[in-house]
Amino acid sequence: MAKKQAAIEKVRIIGIFAHVDAGKTTTSEAILYYTGRIHRVGSVDDGNTQLDWMEQERERGITITSAATACHWKGHRINLIDTPGHIDFTAEVVRSIRVIDGAVMILCGVGGVEPQTETVWMHANRENLPRILFINKLDRLGADFEHVLAEARERLTPNVVPLQLPIGSESTFTGVVDLLSQQALVWHEGADDPTVEPVPASLQARVAAARRDLLDTICETDDALLEQCLEGSEPALDKIQAALRRATIAGKLVPVLCGASRNRIGVQPLLDGIVAYLPAPVDMPPVLGVTPGDEEEIIERPDDPAAPLCAAAFKIVTDPHVGHLTWVRVFSGRLGLGETVYNPRVDVRERVGRIYRMHGSQREQVDSMEASDVVALVGVKSAITGDTLCDPERPIVLETFKFPAPVITMALEPASEEDRDKLRQAVSRLCDEDPTLVARFDPETGEQTLAGMGELHLEIAVDRLRTEFGIVPRIGQPQVAYRETVRLPVEVSGSYKKQTGGRGHFAEVFLRVEPLPRGEGVLFENEAPPSEFPQEFVRPTEMGIREALEKGIVAGYPVTDVRVTLLGGKFHEVDSAAMDFVIAGSMGVRRAVRQARPALLEPIMLIDVNISEEQLGAIVADIGRRRGVVKAVRVRGSVRNVDGEVPLAEVFGYATSLRSLTQGRGTFTLEFLRYDLLPDNLAAQVIKERQAEGKISRR
Repeated sequence: MAKKQAAIEKVRIIGIFAHVDAGKTTTSEAILYYTGRIHRVGSVDDGNTQLDWMEQERERGITITSAATACHWKGHRINLIDTPGHIDFTAEVVRSIRVIDGAVMILCGVGGVEPQTETVWMHANRENLPRILFINKLDRLGADFEHVLAEARERLTPNVVPLQLPIGSESTFTGVVDLLSQQALVWHEGADDPTVEPVPASLQARVAAARRDLLDTICETDDALLEQCLEGSEPALDKIQAALRRATIAGKLVPVLCGASRNRIGVQPLLDGIVAYLPAPVDMPPVLGVTPGDEEEIIERPDDPAAPLCAAAFKIVTDPHVGHLTWVRVFSGRLGLGETVYNPRVDVRERVGRIYRMHGSQREQVDSMEASDVVALVGVKSAITGDTLCDPERPIVLETFKFPAPVITMALEPASEEDRDKLRQAVSRLCDEDPTLVARFDPETGEQTLAGMGELHLEIAVDRLRTEFGIVPRIGQPQVAYRETVRLPVEVSGSYKKQTGGRGHFAEVFLRVEPLPRGEGVLFENEAPPSEFPQEFVRPTEMGIREALEKGIVAGYPVTDVRVTLLGGKFHEVDSAAMDFVIAGSMGVRRAVRQARPALLEPIMLIDVNISEEQLGAIVADIGRRRGVVKAVRVRGSVRNVDGEVPLAEVFGYATSLRSLTQGRGTFTLEFLRYDLLPDNLAAQVIKERQAEGKISRR
């Protein structure tokens, strides 16, 4: 498909988000079909969708990685990013949200607002992202438009405004009534396009009331329209739509549309809504960054091809045919083939060899990229997820992405000694692509571990080692990724002294270690008087401290939520070197943590279980036996939705237990919530096991 140019005012860069099985990929396929990007709609069940192209995605019927494509609708170009719905692949959602201008959030007409929907909604709130809601699967048994709408108002935002009402329900759902135009759009069996009909008599009173509420809500966001309404006249339709667009972009209102993507009902009005109400790049504020090396100097980059180049690398892929692909969203400027980009994180300039527009796994080479483009670059090998690529003469650094920490670990053992290096390289490449996969290699034991967001996340990673790299490692049982912390503030000294007859070694540091609130990580502060402690030894001391905390002190797990303050130290004019302070800092912080009443932290998961009413008691009791707490039980027709919190250590293999308790009919999702203190008796048991395994560093 040849590249089509569209004025930047007619570009929409959107993401499609949903909980697992709400119909996200099916909706994306229908959008591509109606925009002429594909001529036959693929099916998730048949494993032939355009955007779920990985072998693992087609086998399992789920989206694992975000996929990008571009299509055109009524003179507008829509750059579309389809994202995973499973909570284990949250990284794909986080990085996609940072590079889009608007979002379509899909809700299941039966399941309503589900856990991943709420998680994505919170991420979108942080980015002030304009949104449209699409209530899908209204043709399914148990679908209830009004119930899902009420749930969205309660759990997402009170500012949702339905622009449509469904015609019929479940098996009789055939179309929608557009409240603004007061027309019925009906999809007759076998027809791609709707016929425009009068509003059915049975719906006229309901439509009139809903339209009145809609107009009142829109007019309340615009003083001129409100004044017109108070005078008793209805504003013109184009004025109402313009006001709704402004309110949507400002986050004051969230339009709600509905349909059944599998039958392609409501998809064309959804496309109309995307171009009518979601923003063009020029409708968004200029992207903000800082000058490299000076975080105080804020720089703006407007969405303008004439401005200096500024792009965000949001995804790294190793393509078997072209090698290292860097996906970028171009916020400003223009770049042609063979020109140079600058990566300020590593202070490197690189020449762009090729530029591709992506359509799932397919690539379409183009000659240039400019503001509003989402493309993949070949030749930018230094980039990692979150890097800024910019004009070498006008550098800028955008805010980096923040990803959740992995909570589950497994050991990987190569099938043969010859495969050891191949395994390390393959795991490293997977981690380059996915920031929530974290690999560790212990040179003393030769153990390779891989940490991720959940059992499915690691299972997919191991499967990719087999299919993409030809490596079939032996895998250990998944383990909880505990953390260490402290409960008391302490002050200690750490010293390293060695005299071997020539130049010796001497370093002494004074440290204060104190606990921080959960989620704060490790903070290092320097309060050493410059007149007494040379600045050249501060950085080596910090390096030693961070290295020791990363390796763990009492159980070999990374230490977190602590502040370490360097209070001062002693040095020798001849015998002191930087490495001596690395060692002294390490020894001092290890001593401090042991004295500061250390504790283990365990990951606590948000669990969401869907079961029938007769199974409710057994499930609630089972969660209690797992040290869990039930927070809420909601009724959705014959289904009971149980929300709770449970330690990750207690829910390994929960799918098997749930199948047993519910005769195979129960479903669940797990999402990381927070780290919390592990009870001391269980912590002692974990430490004892780690000692027996030789996992605790003695240094």
